[in-house]
Amino acid sequence: MAREILFRAAVRTGVAVTLVANQPMKTPAARNIDALQVGGGFDVADAEIVKRLAPGDLVITSDIPLAAEVIEKGGHALSPRGEMHTAENIGAKLNMRDFMDTMRASGVETGGGPSAFSQRDKQAFANSLDRFLTQHT
Repeated sequence: MAREILFRAAVRTGVAVTLVANQPMKTPAARNIDALQVGGGFDVADAEIVKRLAPGDLVITSDIPLAAEVIEKGGHALSPRGEMHTAENIGAKLNMRDFMDTMRASGVETGGGPSAFSQRDKQAFANSLDRFLTQHT
């Protein structure tokens, strides 16, 4: 899972990692790894992430609207499958997401969501994270 890769990278590099969610999360006992539990509600965790974000920070997310906000604020957004969201590609991803939402809302069957997280996804994430950390730390 991407979280374990992220934890190993944080311990190895000393980079600070903060997990934000509306439920409790277990994290390794490391000074540079924290978990922040926020209240429940629609996009409460996303709003907290954006609020705390500093330019240059990396956010791991599969949420396209959150990725767009991160990029707009000067951060970097990486999917758990290893795809870097950028200013150049986020607009098309938002458009496709909105199109698929419209299709589902009108009753069209769209395929049931993403495929299971595979070994290939895990490797792509690890490689992308390592590249990012090499370039930005």
